[in-house]
Amino acid sequence: MMAIPFAALFARNAQAWLHAAFHRGCCACVAVMFLAVMGSESTHAQMPQPSDRQGFPQRELVIGTKEAPPFAMKDADGNWTGISIDLWREVAQKLGLTFRLAEEPNVQKLVEATSRGDYDVSVAAITITADRERVVDFSQPFYDTGLGIAVSVNSVSVWREIIRTMISAGFLQAAGALIGISLLVGALVWLFERRHNDDFGGPAGRGLGASIWWSAEAMTQASTGHRGPITIAGRALAIIWMVVSIITIAVFTASVTSALTTRQMRGLVNGVEDLPGVRVGTLANSATIGFLDGERIKHRTFPQVADGLKALETGSIDAFVYDKPLLAWTVEQRFSSTVQVLDVDFEPQSYGLAMPLGRPYRKAIDVAVLQAVHDQRWKRTLFQYLGEKQ
Repeated sequence: MMAIPFAALFARNAQAWLHAAFHRGCCACVAVMFLAVMGSESTHAQMPQPSDRQGFPQRELVIGTKEAPPFAMKDADGNWTGISIDLWREVAQKLGLTFRLAEEPNVQKLVEATSRGDYDVSVAAITITADRERVVDFSQPFYDTGLGIAVSVNSVSVWREIIRTMISAGFLQAAGALIGISLLVGALVWLFERRHNDDFGGPAGRGLGASIWWSAEAMTQASTGHRGPITIAGRALAIIWMVVSIITIAVFTASVTSALTTRQMRGLVNGVEDLPGVRVGTLANSATIGFLDGERIKHRTFPQVADGLKALETGSIDAFVYDKPLLAWTVEQRFSSTVQVLDVDFEPQSYGLAMPLGRPYRKAIDVAVLQAVHDQRWKRTLFQYLGEKQ
């Protein structure tokens, strides 16, 4: 005969006992029994239901993870904490699961091991992407975020910015246009003056060279006045060229000065639109690489976030791009005096729990995750680690 738990037996006969006690006038008994019934129902509701455990292996689960502060962190004693770890512990408690954690060096190896079935579930800051969805199943997202940009707080070198400005496409185009116009004006002056002015006459090479040199002197206001056009057409062209060149060079100089001043004040990088023109770093084997490749932004990879931020400190790179919450955490903990995270985020992404394809317990984990992230405890967890008020 199957044994019936006391709570279930009590609940089954509670109505009859309450009815009898009421007729006997035992109010105290009624109250005690009512509280006992309510307590038993509450305990029964909190206990994992048999259906929740269906589909899980009847053994201790192996859970894969990797260090990704503040979502998964391991202390000196080997104990794991963090947003994702706390979430998984709550899910495991809801489902009545026992487990042990196993570590992988990076997300790529973690996903690969999960796809082979080495882990029953993987828990860290695993971005849900199309490529990963092909080899593993993901739970419902538990955290929505985006990419962030870290930059150095040190002032930008003036000489470095002058060189960078002078080799920029805009500068070269403007300088090329000025030189081209100067050559054109010189050629026209030679055509007008070659038969009337000994300064621009003689062999074609000598006369053309002299007229081009005069045009450059006029453009830069460096002419000594010893020679110049004498024909009406030549002098009219000279007047127009001198006026235009003064205005053009003034505007050009002001634009370069403004660009240098702005970069000095605001820095090289102020948003994602600045990334194509600077030296960018990111974490190796991360989902950020897919974004940078898609935008054709050249970049260097680093094995750890801290390595990239050190390169940022020394000036080896100009910006480090990675998941914003992980980036902000590392900067706050170790680089707060030398590196800052810009107040921008882009390329929205979500974190989820990863499982081998086709596992029957995916539905139970989805339900448990949704219950957990809509609980007040989840809000306290985010505030504890990130200072976020949801």
